Amino acid sequence: MRWLLSLLIVFASPVWATEWDVPLRAGAIADILDRAAAGDTLLLRPGTYKETVVLDQPVILDGRGHATIDGQGSGSVITVTGDDVVVTGITVIGSGSSHETIDAGIKLTKTAKSPKIQGNTLKGNLVGIDIHGAKEALVAGNTIEGRQDRHMNARGNGVYVWNAPGAIVERNSVRWGRDGIFVNSSKKNIFRDNLFRDLRFAVHYMYADKSEVTGNVSIGNHLGYAVMFSTRVKVLDNVSISDRDHGVMMNYTNKSIISGNVVKNAKGKCTFLYNSNKNEFSGNWFEGCGIGIHFTAGSDGNNIVGNSFVGNRTQVKYVSTKWVEWSVAGKGNYWSDFAAYDVDGDGIADTTYRPNDSMDHVLWTQPAAKLLLGSPAVQLVRWSQSTFPALLPGGVMDSHPLMQPVRPAASEKVPYDG
Repeated sequence: MRWLLSLLIVFASPVWATEWDVPLRAGAIADILDRAAAGDTLLLRPGTYKETVVLDQPVILDGRGHATIDGQGSGSVITVTGDDVVVTGITVIGSGSSHETIDAGIKLTKTAKSPKIQGNTLKGNLVGIDIHGAKEALVAGNTIEGRQDRHMNARGNGVYVWNAPGAIVERNSVRWGRDGIFVNSSKKNIFRDNLFRDLRFAVHYMYADKSEVTGNVSIGNHLGYAVMFSTRVKVLDNVSISDRDHGVMMNYTNKSIISGNVVKNAKGKCTFLYNSNKNEFSGNWFEGCGIGIHFTAGSDGNNIVGNSFVGNRTQVKYVSTKWVEWSVAGKGNYWSDFAAYDVDGDGIADTTYRPNDSMDHVLWTQPAAKLLLGSPAVQLVRWSQSTFPALLPGGVMDSHPLMQPVRPAASEKVPYDG
């Protein structure tokens, strides 16, 4: 029996796999694939291979950092249909331009399982990498540069994820195109430590439950992290710098955790919640935005605690006739515009912070009233409300505001100003 076991181990060993030297000519990769067996490695030579490739069995396609595959504008350049395929070290260019067929630099289909797309460069394709139904895909360490030749909304995404449970997208650099990562109808995905620049959305979630967005950096996009129609999502330790509209947006998103994020210098809002309920916002840093946080459309049951609101033009925008408490178990948030005092020295201010008054409500509904801000009547109203809080109209109150801000660990990823 021992000799039989030894024989089985030998035949299962990768020592029997073949390394193929792929000549630099049209159709060479397809020719070698016809002869290759499972576990084989195809080593590409320096230069450009002008063809499209289908990988339907477990092989390694290795460009060794100096090979290019050019699809010449037709369909997807590399299509993975088999299990355990590895694509690495290749520059991929020349996909087609059809949104209907989702032409991509690399497409991972629903018949593929556990593909690994690592260390590649994808330039000018409609979609960079399309994880279209593939299970347990790994997309790591790639550089993806999308198109710039049409209106942003008409371009493709850097990474498109559809119905791909278990997908991990990490340590990629994505620039140009439409969205950095667009997710639709997929669960249990992880998107971490990616860099996004010059895009519409850095990460765009639609119907993507039980997933994680962790440790990413978004710089100069229209919007950083948009989570929509999703439940039990974790948005942790991300950075948004100078994104135009919002740093973090939650739209119909419930029972999720938004923690340890840094949003800085968004022209619009650091954070925007629309009809999003029972979420936990903790330990975030919101700085230098037009609005620190904006709640609207019935967002309710959210815990807002341990966050730092620093130098936002308007710290909070929340219209309500009732008071909403933003402290938990005797701990609230830090507000840079609150002239607080702490007699007992416990780090908690001794008075309640109320970010909005009746004049704020007037200005939100009647912007032309800004012309009256310096008038004695407006100053009298604001003095009266500060002296007699019972005159305030309702809204957010923080009964236990923090005396000092607490910087999240993600601040280390922001070594410069904006």
